[in-house]
Amino acid sequence: MKIDVDCIKPQRIDQFLVTRLPELSRSRIQALIKSGDILLNDTKTKAKQQVSSGDVISVVIPEPEPAEAQPEDIPLEVIYEDNDIIVINKAHGMVVHPAAGNAEGTLVNALLFHCKGQLSGIGGVERPGIVHRLDKDTSGCIIVAKNDNAHQSLTTQFHDRTNEKRYLTVVQGNPNQDEDSIFTHIGRHPVNRLKMAVVNPGSGKTAITDYKVLHHADNGTCLILCDLHTGRTHQIRVHMLHIGTPILADPIYAKPARQSVQTGRLMLHAWQLVIDHPRTGERMTFQAPIPEEYAPWTDACETDLSRPVG
Repeated sequence: MKIDVDCIKPQRIDQFLVTRLPELSRSRIQALIKSGDILLNDTKTKAKQQVSSGDVISVVIPEPEPAEAQPEDIPLEVIYEDNDIIVINKAHGMVVHPAAGNAEGTLVNALLFHCKGQLSGIGGVERPGIVHRLDKDTSGCIIVAKNDNAHQSLTTQFHDRTNEKRYLTVVQGNPNQDEDSIFTHIGRHPVNRLKMAVVNPGSGKTAITDYKVLHHADNGTCLILCDLHTGRTHQIRVHMLHIGTPILADPIYAKPARQSVQTGRLMLHAWQLVIDHPRTGERMTFQAPIPEEYAPWTDACETDLSRPVG
């Protein structure tokens, strides 16, 4: 494909393409530049090369190579499936895609078996069909693209924030306000690079989470509904810590052994996902059953959690 550059001021080619090709990550774009699949004015270039109005960028997305991940007959809880998408209730403890130390037993391995390899290739050999992710210890709704058109549509929706993502979490403590919007910037922790943190404006990326307390428990914990407007790494976990209420059993951002309740799992669940169907445009809401570990809070909650909450 050919892309005409029309930026107001010069900027790096990889940064420019991230805005024009939301279905590709910046690292994927940089890899395509390095391999010569992205050319600037028909010439091989580098990711740091500046582009300006009048330049023409040629982009070739190679056909996906045979997936390195192998199909595995792993049970999946399918919430919805058609020829374009599949929505899974991901189990707590399941890694989404293969990586160092997790080459087997991932959601991708299970999907390759379930879908007989019919997944979008845009994500590359390690992430076929994957358009977003959930942490290993987070359960709930995750949507996967079964073809490239669906992948591009869903990626655009996540990028443009036209979808809706609601999570249920149980935290230690009680927020100062029962309902509020958290607006910060999130980036790598300055000391511990395995963690994310709220950082000063000008660094990191904008992160917005609306939250509402659904139930205050007598043991000093509460059930919270979070509505994500961005999708930063560990966003809810960082934001709950930021307001002084770390999530129960969070091994990175809390000290589970010192919390008043021991749940045995990270209490974060991707409860609802709302998207426009890639083919029909129909607005669709998917809801993952609430895990049994939430029962002490949900059973006492006055909000009806059997149907979508807008």
